[in-house]
Formats: sequence, C-alpha cells, structure tokens
Amino acid sequence: MARRKNPAVDLPEHPRLTLPPRTILRDSVYEALKSMLMDLDVAPGSRLSIDGIARRLDVSPTPVREALTKLESDGLVATRPNAGYVVAPVLDETELSHLFDVRVLLEPEAARLAAGAASKAAVAALRSACAAMTAQPAGDDYHAYRDFAVLDARLHRVIAEASGNPLIADTLARLHPHTHGYRLYFRVGIAAETTREHAAIVEAIASHDGPAAASAMRTHLDRSRARLHSAYDTGAEQSEED
Repeated sequence: MARRKNPAVDLPEHPRLTLPPRTILRDSVYEALKSMLMDLDVAPGSRLSIDGIARRLDVSPTPVREALTKLESDGLVATRPNAGYVVAPVLDETELSHLFDVRVLLEPEAARLAAGAASKAAVAALRSACAAMTAQPAGDDYHAYRDFAVLDARLHRVIAEASGNPLIADTLARLHPHTHGYRLYFRVGIAAETTREHAAIVEAIASHDGPAAASAMRTHLDRSRARLHSAYDTGAEQSEED
C-alpha cells in the first residue's frame, strides 16, 4: 500500500511573518520563520513549501532556501526523501531525558575546566550575558523571549569553548539543546530562575573554583530538566481541558 504523503503547507496568518517592504535578506526571513517554528504555529512533521513561504513573505525563493538551510542546522527543520523540508519534531519526554543525560555528562565538566582556563575576556563575556538576562521578558511567545534565548545559548557556548576542549564544545553545539528547550518551555516563565543559576556558574568560573562551577552547572541542568518536564505536564492538562 502506497504511503500517503503529507501535503506541503503554506504559512498560517502570523503577525511576525510580515517583513519590511522589499526586504529579501536571508536573516529577516530566517527570524520570521524561526519565530513561527519555535511557537509551533505549524505542526511538527508538516511539509514546508518554499514557493508558498516566498509568496507569503513577498520575497523570492532564494532567501527562503537559504533560511531553511540555516534552520536545518539549528535542528528546527529537516529534509525528508520525496518531501523536501519538514518541521522538525519536538522531543518527547524520553528523548528529552536522553538529551539531558548527555548534557549532564559534558557541561559540568566544561564548567570545571573553564574555571581553570577561562580568559579575562571570556569571564567578561559571561558576566555581560548574565547582566543582560536580568530583565524578565514580557509576553508568552518566542518573539518576546528571543533576546533572552540568544544570550542563554551564548553563555553556555562561551563556557563550553572556554573549557579548552573543542570536542565538548562541538558535541554540545550539535545537540541544539537550547533550540529544543525553548520550543517547550519559553511560555512557563523561566527567565528569573535561569538567570540566578547562571550567575552562580559564572561567579564560580570567575573565582577559578572548578568543583563549585561543576556543581552549579549540574544544579542548573537538573532544575532545567525539571522545568522542561513540567512543560509536558502543562501541555497534557491543557489537552484534557480542550
């Protein structure tokens, strides 16, 4: 029996998909599509029509293709045989646990190593990111949390790179942990707690206290895991109410 193909979908009406007139830069298209995908406005697994997106944004197909290539590297879209680009699935609870199992193996060690190897510039960058994350973002969608999400991911990346172990940094980058996380929990108010946890990690690194940095990172990851699992519980409760 022939497998039924999912039809490609055009984009739903979405306020953040309106670009400035004549703007055809890849980055603008990328940000517009990323907001839609992070907000789950198109169901995971849906096919994405390049021509449909181009018509909706009033741009040529070229920047759409470039943006989709970048979004694929972010883990937000995937390519499938005979289907083209599709929206990547959201991690289920088992996959989420596996992701955090790997992070707990790598990131505390990265923080410990960074405490011994981080340059003054790296510590300054970490403190700057923490300071910029202190304001609680408003709203309940990814667009409102975008700057916070970028700073969050940057802080973890700088720690991994400061460890001096490029394999740790590369492995963590390939996991796309923040992309997966924010698709689940940016709606449940994580900014204040996350910022406090980051500050503890950064100050331990700045003090060159490896064990404290590893412990603070492990605490942060354990609490992040719990917050993400609560997002599944919240989603289940909402489904029951519907």
